[in-house]
Amino acid sequence: MSKLWINPTKAEWPLIVQRPVIDSAPLEATVSAILKDVQQQGDAAVKKYALQFDKVHLQDLKVTDAEMQEAAAAVSDALKAAISIAKNNITLFHQRQKDEVTRIETMPGVHCWRKPVAIQKVGLYIPGGTAPLFSTLLMLGIPAVLAGCKEIVVCTPCDTNGKVNPVVLYVARQIGLKNIYKAGGVQAIAAMAYGTQSIPAVYKIFGPGNQYVTCAKQLVNKEGIAIDMPAGPSEVAVYADETCNPAFVAADLLSQAEHGADSQVLLVAATAQLVNLIQAEVSAQLDVLPRKAAAIQALDKSNYVVMPDVDAAFKLLNEYAAEHLIIASDDAAALAEKVVNAGSVFLGHYSPESVGDYASGTNHTLPTNGFAKAYSGVSLDSFFKKITFQQLSAQGLQHIAAAVEQMAAAEGLEAHKNAVTIRLNNLVK
Repeated sequence: MSKLWINPTKAEWPLIVQRPVIDSAPLEATVSAILKDVQQQGDAAVKKYALQFDKVHLQDLKVTDAEMQEAAAAVSDALKAAISIAKNNITLFHQRQKDEVTRIETMPGVHCWRKPVAIQKVGLYIPGGTAPLFSTLLMLGIPAVLAGCKEIVVCTPCDTNGKVNPVVLYVARQIGLKNIYKAGGVQAIAAMAYGTQSIPAVYKIFGPGNQYVTCAKQLVNKEGIAIDMPAGPSEVAVYADETCNPAFVAADLLSQAEHGADSQVLLVAATAQLVNLIQAEVSAQLDVLPRKAAAIQALDKSNYVVMPDVDAAFKLLNEYAAEHLIIASDDAAALAEKVVNAGSVFLGHYSPESVGDYASGTNHTLPTNGFAKAYSGVSLDSFFKKITFQQLSAQGLQHIAAAVEQMAAAEGLEAHKNAVTIRLNNLVK
């Protein structure tokens, strides 16, 4: 089970914040071979790997309109209602992120502005292995549509009968997405990066996945294909003090651990007694989980830390830079001011990480593995590039010319200087 640390020294912190390490050399070799195969063989390679990994013989990769329509009948009314609530909240939250174009006159006659322009072609990867993540399609598809991306490609694995999870297809139809392809794993990332006979190439790839998918995204990123962020196995950190409910905290830890054996949880608690209470709750709740085996494996690589000093506790949490950070305290709002590194933060006793995963409105595609120190989660901005514009009048050029000429000359770039000078000379003729 999880390792217990009591008031760890600074020298021990690296051991606590370290994520599970894998040998990347054989992983990269395997992934690179699949990427190259798909790049060269297209659809044939995608189908070959679908047979090899997913045990399915595919004739066509694209999901048909009939399959889309059929899927709706397989989704219960209760789930449809839940999806509707999530869709509305996610839409509302992301709509408010739209930027207005503001023109700035930096000096008389010199106008500058920045305009958000949607990325024209984006690819969304939706995992479909042990847990088909239709919620991820809501998180990625809604902002892609709101941004106005012209071509949105969705890749997701199918089952051994060649069927995509019906809830994934129902969500796609609700959002208005039509280009859905039966491709999973590395071969899906390759198809969206390079394009195949059936699957169009895109400019930016979004979506979580296992270590193979993550590696594939990082490798195609080196080749110039943009990705949302470096992201790997899911993780949560929880800060808990004496005001917490141990059962709630245990449930939060397990909700993350059940993602898979490579997930990680970190508990930082104010007292050893509190850790004992939470551990007891974890054991009790673990016994009834359908995904108990995966959760146990994740817990084996996780850490429980006792730190009575609140400031030290949050320094450790900031060093960990969790994908999800839960502050289980009556003083959560005040303690949140201490947070500088986290993907998404959940405050108080009634804000489980699950609500952010599904329906509160915030995006659940977040940086993991400590990347929250420098990366943000997916937002509406992720589907835009910002293009700067400037326009100078003759008067504006005259105002700024001397500064540009002096600076260009100081850098020894005479042609830069001349581009201004030639225009000034023309003005005085």
